Amino acid sequence: MAGILEVATAEFANKGLSGGRIDEIAAATSTSKRMIYYYFGSKEGLYLAVLEESYRRMRSIEAELHLGDLSPEAALRRLVEFTFDHHFGNQDYIRLVMSENMQRGEYLAQSKIIQELNVTAIQTIRQLYDRGVADGAFRAGLEPIDIHASISALTFFNVSNQHTFGLIFKHESGADAARAVRRNNIVEMIVRFVRR
Repeated sequence: MAGILEVATAEFANKGLSGGRIDEIAAATSTSKRMIYYYFGSKEGLYLAVLEESYRRMRSIEAELHLGDLSPEAALRRLVEFTFDHHFGNQDYIRLVMSENMQRGEYLAQSKIIQELNVTAIQTIRQLYDRGVADGAFRAGLEPIDIHASISALTFFNVSNQHTFGLIFKHESGADAARAVRRNNIVEMIVRFVRR
C-alpha cells in the first residue's frame, strides 16, 4: 500500500489529477488496476489518499521537532527552518497542494480527516507563541493561524514559483548558497514579525 501511495504521489504531483494515470501507477508498483480500485475505490479516492498521506507525513515529522524543549524564539526558528527544508526537500508535496488549489480544494473538502491532521500545526504555533508572549519575547495580539499562513507563504513560494521567478529574474534559487541565504532571511522575517 505504501508503495502505491509513493508512486501515486509522484504521478499526481507531476501530472495532476486529470493527467495522472492508474495504468502507470499499477505498472510501476507491479500491481493491478483492480487492486488499486479495490483499496482506494477510484482514481479520485487514490488522489485523496495521496493528499491525506502527504499532510500526515509533514505533521508527523513536525511533531518530532520537540519545540517545547526550546525557548520560544528558538522553537519558532526551528519550525520555520523545518518548514523551509521540508518544502524544498519534498517538492511533490508542493505540487500536490498547488494541484489541489487548482481544483479549488474539491477533494480535500471530501476528506474526513484533513482538519484533524492539520489542527496540530496551529496548536504547535499557539503553544510556542503563548510561551513567547508570557516570557515577554513575543508581542501580544497575533493570531497563530496568521503566523502559520506567513510561514507557509514564505516557504511555499520558493518551490512553487522557482522556475518562473528564476527565469524572469535570472536567479537560481535552488543553488545551495542562494537557498541558504533565502532560508535565513525567511527565518529572520518571521522572528522579527513576532518579536516584541
